[in-house]
Amino acid sequence: MTMSIPSYQGVYTALITPMRGDEILWDVLKAHVEGQIAAGVDGLVPVGTTGESPTLDMAEHLKVIETVAEVAKGRVPVIAGTGANATSEALHLSREAIKAGADALLQVAPYYNKPSQEGLYRHFAKVADSTDKPIILYSIPGRCGIEIGVGTVQRLAEAYPHVRTIKEAGGDVTRVTALRQACGDKLTVLSGDDGLILPFIAAGATGIVSVAANLAPGIIKAITKAMLQGQQAKALELQDQHLPLLTDVVFMEGNPVTIKEAMAYLGKIPTADVRLPLWHMESGNRNRLHQILDRLNLS
Repeated sequence: MTMSIPSYQGVYTALITPMRGDEILWDVLKAHVEGQIAAGVDGLVPVGTTGESPTLDMAEHLKVIETVAEVAKGRVPVIAGTGANATSEALHLSREAIKAGADALLQVAPYYNKPSQEGLYRHFAKVADSTDKPIILYSIPGRCGIEIGVGTVQRLAEAYPHVRTIKEAGGDVTRVTALRQACGDKLTVLSGDDGLILPFIAAGATGIVSVAANLAPGIIKAITKAMLQGQQAKALELQDQHLPLLTDVVFMEGNPVTIKEAMAYLGKIPTADVRLPLWHMESGNRNRLHQILDRLNLS
């Protein structure tokens, strides 16, 4: 490898894709990116689950990446979601995302078809062979039906110097320790759950890919920074003050349904629209969310 591979640390926002009906609101997306950078986030993650990648067509998917990269202008890294459950599609998305300006690639475990660990290794190896850009593995068994095994991560980290980060979204803090012990300094771990920032960093993670940062980047940054600086009492106090932000505001209903409703309620985006098969929040949950937001006083 001729390039230096970064070690990711801090807050990386899993960006929403703003919409009205099925139309992507490009100007709103651009303003949102500017706001995130101004708030001090360490990087941007477009077209992941939060960005509704399953319902964007290929042209939209790549235009979102291009738009985010154009606005970011190298001020923070753009980590583009380019995973797929067909290796050929992951390869195509990855090649095109790099052309569109992505600095790194987020590779989710192939979903639905449940490959073996050997199949997973060969899938990610194909993508790694195709580029020298940093690759962030993404293990989220609740959505994919399969976990990227510790042994598979270790094989990839040992074989490919640019595969040195994993986003862990399985809710199991012991995985951080297992990955760290298996891979040593060849791998960094990012939490995939806002509610687990404290225990994940305490176990050796270096940051968070955050949904809640769409709404309150400063708060997520403050909690993460405090933990990374060893100020656990401060981080715990901040977490306790804002716990509903890290839990209910993200996952009261499916992601990104709840975070979009929260952002629309507080005037951060014009509408909470999502694409089918996602749908707006049930009215009772919406009212409860609004009450939580009023108590948090994030506006």
